[in-house]
Amino acid sequence: MTPPQRAGIRSFMLIFKIFRQDEWAQLRREGRTKGAPIDLADGYVHFSTAEQAEETAAKHFAGQEGLMLLAVDAEAAGEALKWEKSRNNDLFPHLYRDLTMEDVLWAQPLPLGDGKHLFPVGLKEASQ
Repeated sequence: MTPPQRAGIRSFMLIFKIFRQDEWAQLRREGRTKGAPIDLADGYVHFSTAEQAEETAAKHFAGQEGLMLLAVDAEAAGEALKWEKSRNNDLFPHLYRDLTMEDVLWAQPLPLGDGKHLFPVGLKEASQ
């Protein structure tokens, strides 16, 4: 048993979802969502790891303001979370069920600065 487990602290891997304001508002209002239009088209909710999130933002949300970054515990998502090859042949987390507010550990604005989205300091390190 590792020391954090003995102390009652469990470690977990965070995965991230980027939502536009209207998508975030819908999740908050309804308590669940099938995701953004791309999620509906593909049949699952797309997530990124901390290492993948910046590239995801640059590729799919370049220059967009009003975004929200949501963090979800990968383990708590259960068997509905599948790791599948995608961009650059990397494994990406895909959720094959609705995303619920109960899944969201935290959410915060993802502002733009100098044309790039500004991710929280230490995000990658804290998510390992």
